[in-house]
Amino acid sequence: MKRAEFLRHLASHKCILVREGANHSIFHNPVSRKKATVGRHQELSNLLCKKICKQLDIPSI
Repeated sequence: MKRAEFLRHLASHKCILVREGANHSIFHNPVSRKKATVGRHQELSNLLCKKICKQLDIPSI
């Protein structure tokens, strides 16, 4: 899955960008108060996307 598409999915579920790291970005879900990191690769694996969604308590894509 493309990173831009996944970031749109996170934004549609009210997840916000906390900060940019050197190799990753940290997102926060204010509803569930959970955080997760998203790598800066152009292409993210579907398994990784599912795990990030589970960490943030949002429905997987």
